[in-house]
Amino acid sequence: MSKKFNITTLSNLARINLSAEEKSSLTGDLEKILDYVDKLDELDTSDIEPTSHVLNIENVYREDRVVNQRTADEVLKVLPGERKEGRFFQVPKVIEDAE
Repeated sequence: MSKKFNITTLSNLARINLSAEEKSSLTGDLEKILDYVDKLDELDTSDIEPTSHVLNIENVYREDRVVNQRTADEVLKVLPGERKEGRFFQVPKVIEDAE
């Protein structure tokens, strides 16, 4: 892997402004990262099966079942009068007008 890169070009592509000190520090950090990647490239992974996750994860589904189903009329019977309008629930406003 080539370690040659232009930190100014990278910062322009990322649309960030870097001072000279930040460029110097970032250059050192990127070189360390690339050295680590080079070290990983030396590993023999020919016997390793490619995976999308490090753990063997399976989706566990359950059957959807309706339990304790109440009708709208049953619920409206116990709702205070000022909280219902016809067959509808009145709920407090939770989203303010965006301005």
